[in-house]
Amino acid sequence: MNIQEHPDGVVVKVKVQPRASKDKIAGILGDALKITLTAPPVDGEANAACIGFFASLLKIPRSQIEILSGMTGRTKLLKIYGIKSTALKEKIGDCTQK
Repeated sequence: MNIQEHPDGVVVKVKVQPRASKDKIAGILGDALKITLTAPPVDGEANAACIGFFASLLKIPRSQIEILSGMTGRTKLLKIYGIKSTALKEKIGDCTQK
């Protein structure tokens, strides 16, 4: 999984599958974290759901998450402010072990 550490946070590559039955982390796909979202890929709904999913998972405000690239595609680069890569990996690990 591709997580890049930055002075003000981390950047993670995410592969989004919209219109799924449940919002969840579905595992690792190549160098990206795969997540499934119930939101459709229409009018930015999946992007908003993606930000909301990570905000809920990490217990941080939505304003601390930004989509750097991939606004219209399924592969996105997310910048998450105020978190270290170790904390992100720990949260992701907790979700994939359930």
